Amino acid sequence: MDGDVKKDGGAAGIHRHDGAPRGATRHDGLDRRAVVRALAGGVAGLAAFAGRAFAQGSPGQDAVLEQLIQQSQGRNFGQGFDSASRTILMPKASLPTLDPSTAQTSEQFIPRYEEIVARGGWPTVPQVERLRLGNRNPAVPVLRDRLAVSGDIDPAAAGAGDVYDSYVEAAVRRFQARHGLTVDGVVRQQTLKALNVPAQVRLAQLRINVVRLRTLSSNLGNKLVVANIPAAQIEAIEGGVVVSRHVTVAGKPDRASPILQSRVVEVNFNPYWTVPVSIVRKDLIPRMQEEPDYLTKNHIRIFDGRGTELQPTQINWNSNEAVNYRFKQDPGDFNSLGSIRINFPNKDDVYMHDTPSKSLFGEDFRFHSSGCMRVQNVRDLVVWLLSDTPGWSRAEIDAVIKSGERKDARLATPVPLYWVYVTAWVTPDGVVQFRDDIYSRDGLAASQGAASRG
Repeated sequence: MDGDVKKDGGAAGIHRHDGAPRGATRHDGLDRRAVVRALAGGVAGLAAFAGRAFAQGSPGQDAVLEQLIQQSQGRNFGQGFDSASRTILMPKASLPTLDPSTAQTSEQFIPRYEEIVARGGWPTVPQVERLRLGNRNPAVPVLRDRLAVSGDIDPAAAGAGDVYDSYVEAAVRRFQARHGLTVDGVVRQQTLKALNVPAQVRLAQLRINVVRLRTLSSNLGNKLVVANIPAAQIEAIEGGVVVSRHVTVAGKPDRASPILQSRVVEVNFNPYWTVPVSIVRKDLIPRMQEEPDYLTKNHIRIFDGRGTELQPTQINWNSNEAVNYRFKQDPGDFNSLGSIRINFPNKDDVYMHDTPSKSLFGEDFRFHSSGCMRVQNVRDLVVWLLSDTPGWSRAEIDAVIKSGERKDARLATPVPLYWVYVTAWVTPDGVVQFRDDIYSRDGLAASQGAASRG
């Protein structure tokens, strides 16, 4: 099996053939994967694993813990790995993209990337369908070298060989986190593509984004919302700390989400959705030509300029006549805005909202909207936005949404909002982050392939 690391000795000698540690019964839950992950986590991983074992009251727990400690000091999980785990850091979730120090910190890393480029960059990892823990593949040594150059793995501690071991998996997880990819430690197409973006492109991204960050990182305020479009991510920031981070679905490359500064002023619960004219023209008319009952199935009603409701059969769908009418979708689980819409003044008529299409949040490529932003766990964001507004506690918000009643909440204190376009930045802990130039605004030919994934 792909995930079985027994081939390279990672867990050899401490398991029965059925996967349970010697001296423990199967119901202890101490299987090979858990042991390997505890070992890969160094001291912290062992402590957490031991804590779980003692909490479960597992028989033979002393023997298991002793075996873990001995194994961690062996040739495969030596002290060097623990040292590497302390120096090669994962991104801290509490550190925001925009901080007063972001521009300066990012600029300080430019010489490091200049040196990488001067030395020839990093190697290109050969094309593979998938690499994961336990795999043996000639591409693995190249992958180790690639991760070492970018600082995701300590070459002195990582060893060598063509086995995709726990060192490599931990480094891939870090790399994925720094590039906004699904953090699963498995090399697939998107991770491989990011690995093989040339070092000179990453250097150019840092230089370009330092200029952007200088205009964005000052006078931000104490409480604000930052939506980084290329990252398809929203951060709720208070006191310089990210209190919640939300995956988003942003605009398609041909219907880009705009860069803007505004203030969140209102939240609509169980909203109607008035279909924008651009969507009527580009999407609704072609859809009605194919599916005459589309509006009826999706609870979308048609109104003329005097507010009189029309039937779909009264409109010529083989023309642009429909753009002269107003299309309004009723509230409900089917509504394109979900149960929440977040409003802020802007010339582009965009907003942030819930969505019934929750599966899109799990994709690495999240650019499917017509300019607005769909927000994962939007209710948590709204609770934070309304925390200073009387009458809108979490319980009260939940009750309104459950009732299905149309209701609006005006924020007692509007919250500053920034939609920004940042494809490279460095957080104060020294972790370099990169994202695809999804709208090709960096002017770098080698990074313009990102849009083709959609």
